[in-house]
Amino acid sequence: MNSKSVAFHHFGCKVNYAEASSIARQFQEKGFEIRSIHDPADIYVISSCAVTSVAEKKCRAAIRQAHKKNPKATIAIVGCLAELKPDALLAMEGVDLVLGHSRKFHLPEALENPGYIPEKEEGIYIPAYSSGDRTRSFLKIQDGCNYCCAYCTIPLARGKSRSDTISNVVNSAREIGRHGIHEIVLTGVNIGDFGTANGESLYELIRELDSIDEISRFRISSIEPDLLSDEIIEFVAGSQRFLPHFHIPLQSGCNKTLKAMRRRYDRELYAGRIEKIRALLPNACIAADVIVGFPGETDIDFVETMAFIKQLDISYLHVFSYSIRDHTFASTMPGRVPEQVTKHRSEKLHRLSEEKKKHFYHQNQGCEVRVLYESDNTNGYMHGFSENYIKVKTPFNPLLMNTIRTVKLIMPSDDGCFIDEITT
Repeated sequence: MNSKSVAFHHFGCKVNYAEASSIARQFQEKGFEIRSIHDPADIYVISSCAVTSVAEKKCRAAIRQAHKKNPKATIAIVGCLAELKPDALLAMEGVDLVLGHSRKFHLPEALENPGYIPEKEEGIYIPAYSSGDRTRSFLKIQDGCNYCCAYCTIPLARGKSRSDTISNVVNSAREIGRHGIHEIVLTGVNIGDFGTANGESLYELIRELDSIDEISRFRISSIEPDLLSDEIIEFVAGSQRFLPHFHIPLQSGCNKTLKAMRRRYDRELYAGRIEKIRALLPNACIAADVIVGFPGETDIDFVETMAFIKQLDISYLHVFSYSIRDHTFASTMPGRVPEQVTKHRSEKLHRLSEEKKKHFYHQNQGCEVRVLYESDNTNGYMHGFSENYIKVKTPFNPLLMNTIRTVKLIMPSDDGCFIDEITT
């Protein structure tokens, strides 16, 4: 493999990002220059996502753009879409190699040896973490999923749930800390399921991580409401390192729709999780995912969802329009919702999300928070995030990069950030 420049681009979740970053380090160790996907490169590696049809379209568009930028470049596709639709991707102009999830970690060897296809290693857990950001790292602790939600392809793409061990995760966290990174986001496909095959648990993991000195801050990424236990919430409430920030998928506020989706909880359980968090962490940031236009969702069902979310004390929403995914149970269900109806419902939820976020920001105005500043310089400002995930901006100062400062939240700005006043 004589090429010496490689560009990476990833779609989808934080797990995909962590894995792509780990693969990039393999190339760096072999002497490759890592470039932006927007620059000419000898090799383009695109980490694909298959969660929605939009993600699939974006992946195909990125392939076409890479091929146009350098028609002679080698293009390799990895990730979920590569696992589910390898032949369709390989048929695209410019694509040279398609490797699914377990095989993708052998990408450098596959490129060095044309015709070599690594063996598929089903059920194997492969650790990964991101290292491209000087302030924050996404640390993968779990992979796969044993849930069978009606709309989801992830169990098909990533297989059964499996996870790292507590000792390995702690060692990885310490290694990340030694690189000067202050914050780790624990990621996985279903992180609440961490450790079940090893006789361990997510609660035991966060207790161990809370005691290490190398990392100042931890965040728990998306966690299923039925796996977010009281003891986890109570531990976060009493921790100095685990931050008051929760991302809890809801998907629908209608129990009939939740049942059709094959979710493992009802809205009453979800509301109980929110109430528990608010009782112990009044200023916590709580985000929720919602799917609109699921097959069979009637106007009345959607009204139920809107009413339920309105009374929930959450901070904002991630809204997704349902899209048909091959080989899922939902793809065979009757009651398709017209595209325009789905779009209208999505717009309503986006407006509700903005109202929730404005209310959350208003509640925090005047508060003192601890902000970890990043290295960006956008129109003379740099940005960072508070413990409860409020984005803050301050005039650019290189001395603030990768530092944690106590600031007072003065007022929200038009770009969705808080203007701050640094106190210490």
